Amino acid sequence: MGDTRWLNDDEMRAWSGFLAASALLNRRLDQQLKDDSGLSHPQYEILVRLSAAPGGELRMTELADGLINSKSGLTYQVTQLEKAGLVRRRSCPSDVRGIFAVLTEQGRERLEQAAPGHVAAVRRHLIDVLTQDQIDALADGLGEVTRRLRASR
Repeated sequence: MGDTRWLNDDEMRAWSGFLAASALLNRRLDQQLKDDSGLSHPQYEILVRLSAAPGGELRMTELADGLINSKSGLTYQVTQLEKAGLVRRRSCPSDVRGIFAVLTEQGRERLEQAAPGHVAAVRRHLIDVLTQDQIDALADGLGEVTRRLRASR
């Protein structure tokens, strides 16, 4: 206990604010996506990643790393997207263990339909309530946290 660096008031305010804002924002964005497009936030992010990938496909392991999701969690979400016809899987010809998630045309259309409302919600609940200096500080600070956590895996 003697070596513990307890959080001071400013640090506790930052930590508490981060916890509350991230939970509330994730809940609000997830609800907006479900209401507007029938997608969960993780499913939307999968479609975004696939749409940005060459050929609209990524190996499942690469997709899981990019989304910071467990392989089992990703498998569940991809299965749901596959049942909805938004994603399909294909085997990797050079690696029998490798599986690709592939964005279907229906998946691309659903993403195009969902994106404007999602971006508007991100703006309304996060971007537009912050000043440019706050946006820069948030991006820099959370970017550094992400880099350090990824490096320490």
